[in-house]
Amino acid sequence: MTAATETNKVKKSFKMPTVYTILFIIIGLVALLTWVMPAGKYDYMVNGTDQIIPAAEVLDYSGGERLLPIPGTYNEIESTPQGFIDVLMAPIKGFHKAVDVALFVLVIGGFLAVTMRTGAMDSGVAAIVRRFKGREQMMIPVLITLFAVGGSTYGMAEETVAFWAVILPVMAVAGYDRMVAAGIILLGSGIGVLSSTVNPFATGIASGFAGLPIGDGIGLRLVQLVILIVLASWYVMRYAAKVKADKSASVLADIEFNDEFSKIKEDLGEFTTKQKLTMGVFFGAFMVMIYGVIPWEDMGITVIPTLWWWFDELSTLFLASAILIAVINRMSEGDFIKTFLEGAKDLIGVALVVAVARGIYVVMDNGAIIDTILNWAEGAVTGLSSGVFVVVTYLVHIVLSFFIPSTSGLATVSMPLMAPLADFSGIGRDLIITAYQSASGWINMFAPTAGHLVAGLALAKIPYERFLKWVMPFVVMVFVVTIVILFAGAALS
Repeated sequence: MTAATETNKVKKSFKMPTVYTILFIIIGLVALLTWVMPAGKYDYMVNGTDQIIPAAEVLDYSGGERLLPIPGTYNEIESTPQGFIDVLMAPIKGFHKAVDVALFVLVIGGFLAVTMRTGAMDSGVAAIVRRFKGREQMMIPVLITLFAVGGSTYGMAEETVAFWAVILPVMAVAGYDRMVAAGIILLGSGIGVLSSTVNPFATGIASGFAGLPIGDGIGLRLVQLVILIVLASWYVMRYAAKVKADKSASVLADIEFNDEFSKIKEDLGEFTTKQKLTMGVFFGAFMVMIYGVIPWEDMGITVIPTLWWWFDELSTLFLASAILIAVINRMSEGDFIKTFLEGAKDLIGVALVVAVARGIYVVMDNGAIIDTILNWAEGAVTGLSSGVFVVVTYLVHIVLSFFIPSTSGLATVSMPLMAPLADFSGIGRDLIITAYQSASGWINMFAPTAGHLVAGLALAKIPYERFLKWVMPFVVMVFVVTIVILFAGAALS
């Protein structure tokens, strides 16, 4: 056997680890950082008050109010390196912090199983595809635009996990593979969050900490949003057309799927009144969810009552909807419970992915290195020219976003430090907000630390490495487009 043959054999035998292993590796690497990076904290101010929490007391602070770091107050504190037991315990503590999301995922699994059991999903999807016969590709840009608007206006991310149950069967019967559904949901919502316009959880919080109205900089962000919607639609439609013409061109061609989404057929006869009523409840639950999570009041819309719903209320909504669907279809109590539990069981892996991903932040927080990374970021952008400053700010926030995937969490810790630096570089603070949310949205389109991404892929049974390989050309294009937009914004400011 030649050396080349042996090398090829090794290459062929290598198999990418699962997302669980990848996340555990990241947790381990972050734990190693706590041994080599100095622990440190800023002094913090309690939001809305003049109360200052010294760096040495921040870790012991137990109040529920939001804490804001005070620029220039970073101090090193006693190191708390994270060991082997801490790494193993991180997903457990992460589950405690993500239990509301995990329960929501399980309830969605039960809700989906009950709906599928009635046969209404099969007939409903077949009816939609028959209506779009010959025009299936037109669904792609429409759906991408809808997800992008959701991401841009109210930060639609975790909520997208529920929509996989709707998009997957529609795309399957239309003749596309599951990566098309992933592109519609993840790229659509991703570019929306990246180009947030009035998103209260990103633009709103960041603008508040930067001392600006939420509308400052909206013109540039709208231009960014339109460009990226066109780019995402072209990217997904181009791939979809290739797959429909040649199934072997799919990046998932060698994977045999055997779940409820792979069993839906197009020719299922009449779409009955009972099935229409069932699907009305199904889609109605999603409409109510969208209404319930949008903070209308924070967006300046006072005529619409804000419900302030989050995962507890959403789980209740989908549980109640599952019960209503069972009643409509005269499902027995025993059959309903059995079906619901089977559906929840199928998504246990998805719920665990969310918990493991949250464990990364647990290790960083316990190791007290988050503020150390922020202090590095603060130093990296000081003293740069306007155009270079905003681009470097974008790059710095990409690094920060990997460790802090929450858009609101990142805005809370970075904006009080980074926004004032813009004044010394001669650019508007609104550009710093655009750079921050562009970085956060960009990294969360593909990073395994983004809980909604790994949860959605796990639900669809799409291997993470396949998605990563497929999406990377688009990710690079978005990166370049964003830098150009930011540099142009700095030049025009």
